[in-house]
Amino acid sequence: MPLFGRPLNPPLQDWSGRWVWVIGASSGIGRATAAALHSQGARVIVSARNASALDDFVKDHAGCLALPLDVSDANAVRDAALQVQDHAGHQLALALYCAGHYRAQSATVFDLAEMQRHLAVNYCGALYLLDALLPMLLLAGSGHISLVGSVAGYRGLPLSLAYGPTKAALNNLAENLYLDLHSRGLGVSVINPGFVDTPLTADNLFAMPALISAEQAAQCMLEGWRQGRFEMNFPRRFTRWMRLLRCLPDAWYFAAVRRATGAR
Repeated sequence: MPLFGRPLNPPLQDWSGRWVWVIGASSGIGRATAAALHSQGARVIVSARNASALDDFVKDHAGCLALPLDVSDANAVRDAALQVQDHAGHQLALALYCAGHYRAQSATVFDLAEMQRHLAVNYCGALYLLDALLPMLLLAGSGHISLVGSVAGYRGLPLSLAYGPTKAALNNLAENLYLDLHSRGLGVSVINPGFVDTPLTADNLFAMPALISAEQAAQCMLEGWRQGRFEMNFPRRFTRWMRLLRCLPDAWYFAAVRRATGAR
């Protein structure tokens, strides 16, 4: 809960007629959240590389706008932000960065290109978005930036060599953004899901505890924005243990992970 019951962000409760921009909306959590926001009356702009998936979404959700975008292209992100500004003016209520890339990787089979791909999509794309969007939001003195991290960013995990560090970076980035922007009237939040049934997790060959659907994740996010939370993590029956692991001494943590995962 927010400190002493007080929200850390301006609560986002009434979405009717409000503009939102969901980046990474072609599938998974991004698509489900865009649909949930649309059902609440929001005017949703959806972006992703997969233009056909965006077109399908717009056909099924009247009034939404499709804006295809490769987040690893800084110029493309800047151009997209200008188009969003043309539609929303200075009234963008929420920008959700949900673009993500995941491939399991271990240091014993180090793949530099894959490491760089994770960095480009999961982190640098968020920086490109901030570079393009912050001047508009600061001028308006309102709006909310939400970054989708992961509990994999809490501490190191097996097979998360490429993915985990980018999500850890997003968590740190969000904390710094909050400290800088809260007094300027802007909201900032970070979302750290556990295991969610999406195309990114479909290739996992291990059991995923407390797996939830993308639609359930979207409802958790809407509830977090409604409550003015800074961090949202879910499902709590799983993430509370992941948060606790952050507090363990290093030797205890490494031993616990090895026992739980069978890693050597």
